Amino acid sequence: MTAARIANVYVHAPFCARRCCYCDFAVDVDRKPDGVRWLASIRKEYDTLQASGEAPLADSIDTLYVGGGTPSVLEPRFIAALRGVIGRKRMAGPELEWTVEANPESFTGNTAREWAAVGVNRVSLGVQSFDRGALKWMGRLHCVRDIGAAVQQARAAGIANLSVDLIFGLPDTITRCWADDLERALELNVPHISLYGLTVEKGTPLHRAVGEGRAPMPVEGRYRDEYLLAVETLVAEGYEHYEVSNFSRPGFNSRHNRACWEHAPYLGLGNGAHSYHAGRRWWNVRDWSEYAAQVARTGSGRAQIEVLNEEQSRLEALWLGLRTAAGVDATVLGDSAAPVLRGWEARGLASRTHGRTRLAAEGWLILDDLALELDQALGG
Repeated sequence: MTAARIANVYVHAPFCARRCCYCDFAVDVDRKPDGVRWLASIRKEYDTLQASGEAPLADSIDTLYVGGGTPSVLEPRFIAALRGVIGRKRMAGPELEWTVEANPESFTGNTAREWAAVGVNRVSLGVQSFDRGALKWMGRLHCVRDIGAAVQQARAAGIANLSVDLIFGLPDTITRCWADDLERALELNVPHISLYGLTVEKGTPLHRAVGEGRAPMPVEGRYRDEYLLAVETLVAEGYEHYEVSNFSRPGFNSRHNRACWEHAPYLGLGNGAHSYHAGRRWWNVRDWSEYAAQVARTGSGRAQIEVLNEEQSRLEALWLGLRTAAGVDATVLGDSAAPVLRGWEARGLASRTHGRTRLAAEGWLILDDLALELDQALGG
C-alpha cells in the first residue's frame, strides 16, 4: 500500500532574545539572527528531502506551523519567504492553517500586517503569565501591557485565530495567583488556550536552582489542583477541552497538532525538528550552528532515524489516542483491555461513550502511567 503523502509541515525558528530559566528547547540566543542563513538552510534541507522522495508532500498542504524559539524575532520577510520555499501552489488551499509562534514584546503591528499579507492566519502567543514577578523569574521580556497590545495588533491585521500559552505549577517561591492568570487570559477572549505544567529539565538554570534548594517545586497536590482549576474554569466559559493541555472555542482546535495526535505523517524542517512518515521517524541535529553547517555541507540536517516496530507503534497509538478527547476505540482492543478500562471508569479516571474510552481530567494528570498500564495489558 502506498504511504500517504505529507500534508502537515513544521518549520523550526530557533532564535530567542533570551533563554527562559526552564527552557530545554533547541534554542539559539540571538536578538538579531541571520535570517538569510536560516532561510537558506530551511530551503536546502527541504529541496534535498523532496529530491530524495523520502518525504513526499501533498499537492496541497493542510497546515504549516512555524515554531521555536521565537519566530517573531526574525524579520517578517523571512517568515513570508516560506511560502516560496514550500511552494505557492501547495499553500494555495483555502483551508490552509498557517500558524506562527510569537512573543508579545517582539510581535509588532508591522509583523502582524506582513504575516497576514502572505497568509499567516493563526498566531500562538507565549504569554505564560500575567504576573510581573513570575514573568521576571522566568526570564520573559514582556510585560502585561505587551500581551494586550499583541492581541490587538493581530486582530487589527485580520488574524482572529489566536492562542495563548500559560504555565502552571511554578515553584513555591513565586507568589503568582493562578486563578488571576486564568481570568486575565479569559479577558483577552482568544479562541484557544494551551496549558503547560512546569517541568524541571536537566541542564537548565531551573534544574540547578531546584538542586540547590533555591526553587522548591510545588507539592504534587498543588500541581494537580491548579490543573483541575484551569479545566473547571475554561470549560465553564465554553472552551472545549479537546486534548490534555489544550482548550478551544468550537471550530478553533489546532489542526496541525491534531494531525500529529491522529498519527498523520508530518515533515519537520530546521534544527531539532522531528518528522514522521511511513512508519519511520527521524529528527535533526539540535544545535543551530551544527545543523546549518551540516545542511550546507550535505543538504541534510538529520541526526538519527528509527523504524517503529509493532510494539512501539501500538504504545504510541494508545498514548496519542488517550491524550485527546476522542479517546481510544475500546471495541477493538480485545478482552485483555476490558478489566483495565473498567478499573479506570470505576476510579473516575475515564468514561466510555459509543464504545470509545476517553480520559477525564484526573486521568490526564497521569496519562503516561495509564498508557503504559493499557499497553502492558495488551501484551507490551
